[in-house]
Amino acid sequence: MSATQRSGLGNGRLLLSLLLLAAWESGSGQVHYSVPEEAKHGTFVGRIAQDLGLELAELVPRLFRVASKGRGDLLEVNLQNGILFVNSRIDREELCGRSVECSIHLEVIVDRPLQVFHVEVEVKDINDNPPVFSLREQKLLIYESKQPDSRFPLEGASDADIGENAQLTYRLSKNEYFSLELPINSKPTKKLSLTLKKSLDREKTPEFNLLLTAADGGKPELTGTVQLFIRVLDINDNDPEFEQSEYKVRLMENTAKETLVIQLNATDQDEGVNGEVTYSLMSIKPNGKSLFTLDENNGEVKVNGTLDYEENKFYEIEVQATDKGNPPMAGHCTVWVEILDANDNAPEITVTSLSLPVREDTQPSTVIALISVSDRDSGDNGQVICFLTSNVPFKIVSTFKNYYSLVLDGSLDRESVSVYKLMVTARDGGSPSLSATASVSVEVADVNDNAPA
Repeated sequence: MSATQRSGLGNGRLLLSLLLLAAWESGSGQVHYSVPEEAKHGTFVGRIAQDLGLELAELVPRLFRVASKGRGDLLEVNLQNGILFVNSRIDREELCGRSVECSIHLEVIVDRPLQVFHVEVEVKDINDNPPVFSLREQKLLIYESKQPDSRFPLEGASDADIGENAQLTYRLSKNEYFSLELPINSKPTKKLSLTLKKSLDREKTPEFNLLLTAADGGKPELTGTVQLFIRVLDINDNDPEFEQSEYKVRLMENTAKETLVIQLNATDQDEGVNGEVTYSLMSIKPNGKSLFTLDENNGEVKVNGTLDYEENKFYEIEVQATDKGNPPMAGHCTVWVEILDANDNAPEITVTSLSLPVREDTQPSTVIALISVSDRDSGDNGQVICFLTSNVPFKIVSTFKNYYSLVLDGSLDRESVSVYKLMVTARDGGSPSLSATASVSVEVADVNDNAPA
């Protein structure tokens, strides 16, 4: 063996070692940072080059780059000092909604040799959203014959923040007739309600205008208000009553339009028109007004739009039953609709960082390309396996959750095969399963390995 051949073999072994190290590092996810949402442009996040063990001088020559799937250019790296910084506005609520955990996953890639690192940047919540009531004014009709300790449901506020920043407390403007009964944290379905403290007299006080204030747990706190208009009625009557105050229903996403969700029934102990009940929708949260209909005469709730698990998993429907008395009286119930996932999203495949063409003397286990897969479904429907065309000198190696490397698994001979047409297939665990494919063309580059004939 010549010195040149021994040198080439040594270099090949060195390259193999470096590529194996890169594959190990790509699965480690060892670097974590955190940054508050709404941080200003240029805010320091971390010394990413130093923390990844990279020298500043090698960032540009090794084509240092950062990819953040679906996250745009929220974060950038200064290649002069290796610092990760905030590049554009980060809104945690826009990024992750009400999810407790929120992070930006960065894929850091360098060449020569090819290495990939996974970096997680946790986005911390700040108290930037005040409590919001869906209505400017809530109207209540209360008979003067109502006894002290009677309770009347109120619609509470919502806060787009999380944690303490979304923990709401309520206070009512000073008055001698009404107090608040607050929700209990251990029972999230416990409704905010108004409690009557002393008997009413319509002839003395026919109406009340009270101010309800919601304050969050941030420091400093943010508040929202709603006006409560209470009309005291003069006629002693009975409220319509539902069989339950709360109902829970489960529906598969993509359930057909006009499908019956539930048939509600409220009864009124009064006779004649005072006991005849009609139904109306008070609210559908979040933003589901067009997705359900309610028959005002028979209380049937039906699907009226497309239910998408990936868009929203729960709906809260507030229904009011009103009798035909003069003045009318009302009862209320809540229907909780849980949307169940169907396998309606095929996996998606992304192939990046192709190292082409591949020399025919490339050593086995060399990384040729990086592959990532994703599926918007949940559970088994979102679990994806990835595999490659059979009978080719390549294989797919898992490096991180839903991340793979396409590596050489045998020897190449350009004189035998100059181009490989590979097919990458991703299949989810749904029943029936859905799959997606991506083609990768690998060209084999010639080396001088044949003597003249």
